[in-house]
Amino acid sequence: MYKALYRKWRPMTFDDVISQQQTTDTLKHQIIRGKTAHAYLFTGSRGTGKTTCARILAKAVNCRNMKDGNPCLECDICRDADSGALTDIVEIDAASNNGVDDIRDLRDAAVYTPERGAYKIYIIDEVHMLSPSAFNALLKIMEEPPPYVKFILATTEIHKVPATIASRCQRYDFRRIKAEDIAARLKYIASQEELDLTDDGAAMIARLADGGMRDAVSLLDQCSVCAEQINAETVSNAAGIAGRDYLYDMLDAITDSDTAKALSITGTLYDMSKDITRLCEELIMQMRNVMLLKVSPDTAGQLIICMPDELERLRSLAQRTETGTVMSRLSMLQECRERMAKVMNRRVEFEMSLIKLCGNVNNAPAAIDNSEIYDKIKQLEDKLNSAPLQRQNVQPQEAPIEVSSPVPDAEPVPDVDLSKVKQQDFVPFERWDEVLTEFEKVNPSVAGSLEGSYAATAGNVMFITAKHAIFTKLFHDNKSNAASLGEAIARVAGKRYAIRARCLTTNAEKKSMAEEMLKKAMDSKVETEIDNTPIN
Repeated sequence: MYKALYRKWRPMTFDDVISQQQTTDTLKHQIIRGKTAHAYLFTGSRGTGKTTCARILAKAVNCRNMKDGNPCLECDICRDADSGALTDIVEIDAASNNGVDDIRDLRDAAVYTPERGAYKIYIIDEVHMLSPSAFNALLKIMEEPPPYVKFILATTEIHKVPATIASRCQRYDFRRIKAEDIAARLKYIASQEELDLTDDGAAMIARLADGGMRDAVSLLDQCSVCAEQINAETVSNAAGIAGRDYLYDMLDAITDSDTAKALSITGTLYDMSKDITRLCEELIMQMRNVMLLKVSPDTAGQLIICMPDELERLRSLAQRTETGTVMSRLSMLQECRERMAKVMNRRVEFEMSLIKLCGNVNNAPAAIDNSEIYDKIKQLEDKLNSAPLQRQNVQPQEAPIEVSSPVPDAEPVPDVDLSKVKQQDFVPFERWDEVLTEFEKVNPSVAGSLEGSYAATAGNVMFITAKHAIFTKLFHDNKSNAASLGEAIARVAGKRYAIRARCLTTNAEKKSMAEEMLKKAMDSKVETEIDNTPIN
């Protein structure tokens, strides 16, 4: 029976694992010295060797004839472990066994000693898929397991593993495998399998694998039945890279602002059952390639996965498009892709974005002449510099918003006829700061409205001038606020006053606020015009 290449060529010892030497060396030293941990956490992207290393580690700690930290592969334990017949090594797929009952079964079985080896090993793959209850059930036995039990957890999404679990494990990060290492390994496998794999074919597979060895070997297996010689063209056909002219035709239409052509291509692809979401993702990838060619033309060829003739078309597109425009179009496509998950008709959403990309709406991305912006900014700066000079002779006048508004008193005080109280009779109340301190103790939520205020007295009258207009509203709407203020004044002054208040705003303050608003408008590039009419 035929066995898939990625299974047939799975590494059997630590020495066979590529591009993870920093991890395999550490594990081998621990095994040689007999200082292995009770729990390990292997993280990294798919196909980088996490589960493979977990299996090798499980064999090595139980191997009867361990060699330099590697399993011998010859003893009965190694042979049974490779065939899946060794009961002391238990593999659990957390994606399908993620309930609390599954972990309880594991915990109950962990009390039994191993049958043949020195340790009972539990390998939990995709551990991040466990439910919160399952993690809680796993927590205690992982913290204090029996001396003969070890756990090896593997995950591609480390951020989903609770910190309480991760902190009880030795963590090892598996890096993406380098493209040159993948290509070298593929050449070795091809030679052993008597496959005609060319250098450019191996390089193309390595780049498509995106750092995953398993993906690379699977693609090699797929290509081996497509042609006698596995070259770049064979790989492109097998991977579905070839035949993507529609993408470049659509990019040409966008660059030429040919909306009709872009919509026509979309309609044709839709009739052929092309997934619109996938089409948007493919456009994003090709727009990324154009961006890389714009910003790094010398090294972009190593980062782009495409055929040689496609690379020439991408270079042509890059030469005809400004970098800013490419970035704007890329952002627009990404926003379109995000919205597709929320809309009812994805085709309509995509077509709307195409129309914008072709520049047929006002907010379509286009090259901006920065000189016009600089001219407008200069004009505004000149107006701002001249405007204060015309206001220097204008005297600020007090314009009270609310004058002589009576504040309810906590207790009755003698009636006061303000018409008999003259302005010159008022004297500043020197202990007003003490009143504010006392008031903040009894009513801190309202005390802030009196920030920057001051008071004056004349006989039984205290006149409060507040900076914030909210002061009068708070004290008229809620009598308890006025009562607590009157109480604070009485405690400090030793007597009660008939309280009157006003909120004072000067024209100078209004002008300062206007200048601040004008500055914000300029910062936001809002069209602004200054009226230099004197403020009265």
